[in-house]
Amino acid sequence: MKGNGTNRPEAPKGARLAFGIIMILVYLGMGLLFIFNVFDIINPVVSYVVGGLLIVYSIFRGYRLFVGSN
Repeated sequence: MKGNGTNRPEAPKGARLAFGIIMILVYLGMGLLFIFNVFDIINPVVSYVVGGLLIVYSIFRGYRLFVGSN
């Protein structure tokens, strides 16, 4: 346990790393699916905006994982 003031055990570093990588791939994949309009959304602007936001968020998560602030 870490000395963060709680008695909750933390997940092992390898598990957190694997989960972080999986979530980055999920956000990136969902963003690409929205951009290529796989979900057949009527308004393509909404699809592009949501896809772009998901891709930007996946890049942000990747940066945080790389820096180690997770």
